[in-house]
Amino acid sequence: MPQLTRLREGSADVKSIFKRLMTMAGSAATLAGVSTAALAAESGMHDWQLGMQSAVTDVMDDVTWFNGFTLVIITVIVLFVLALLIICMTRFSSKANPVPSRTSHNTMIEVVWTIAPILILVVIAIPSFRLLYKQLDIPEYDMTIKATGYQWYWGYEYMDEGMGELSFDSLMLQDDERQEAAEARGVPLADVPRLLSVDYDLVIPVDTTVRMQVTSQDVIHSFAMPSFGVKIDAIPGRLNETWFHAREEGVYYGQCSELCGKDHAFMPIAVRVVSQDKFDTWASAAQDDLDTANEQLMAAIAADKKFAAKGKLEEISVAAK
Repeated sequence: MPQLTRLREGSADVKSIFKRLMTMAGSAATLAGVSTAALAAESGMHDWQLGMQSAVTDVMDDVTWFNGFTLVIITVIVLFVLALLIICMTRFSSKANPVPSRTSHNTMIEVVWTIAPILILVVIAIPSFRLLYKQLDIPEYDMTIKATGYQWYWGYEYMDEGMGELSFDSLMLQDDERQEAAEARGVPLADVPRLLSVDYDLVIPVDTTVRMQVTSQDVIHSFAMPSFGVKIDAIPGRLNETWFHAREEGVYYGQCSELCGKDHAFMPIAVRVVSQDKFDTWASAAQDDLDTANEQLMAAIAADKKFAAKGKLEEISVAAK
């Protein structure tokens, strides 16, 4: 009996140890996934993605809804036309109708196929006009940033008083620069996406209404940010305006969406949305030294991620006990 008791106790210890090992493995996987999933969580992009990027503004919420709404209408129309084709091929074939009908027209059908498309267009137009108005009607804004398109990069200028003369150019990181940038920012290489990462991100505070003034220095460009629902042309000699209000922190990517020359595909847009405190600290330091300000900002963001990962690990450990 004592031997049996010790055997049972040993079995219980083995189960306890195995359970702890599984918990530790799960925690390690969670921590490993924190960095690799950072890009997907922040930018709204992930491998094998279908559909649009995740929306972080009310305008993009409406764009996503309108896209689904029109998709339903298109699907119904396609299925209806397909059904009509099948009916025509079976019911009105030469085999089913040896003697063809001599009907030249049908008044009811002509009325229906005239009125039905009009009604469909009205149903589509009402939310479409509402969305266009929402995009073009700039609400009361908190800050103004000017974006200028060049061949082939973007330049940004903070226009508000108190920001000093803060302006900089933002160029795409080349392949041989990505590793160096990842090490400087303290992030994995996957968090510095190819053809999208830039040397200087456009930094804005979260939950802030930003008015964007967009123009060009040479040819027509287009400032497009999918997650914000923003796309507006940058035209030489003209100042176009748009706006956005990002509700989530992270880094979001866009690109020039106008065929502007040989390096059109290599002038991305990177907008980094941070807390108000981080933005104030960054803006104050950037007026003296932009590189130092960016290093301090990335260090603060990395510290927050480590703290969040540590909290997650503690939650898993408590749950496993």
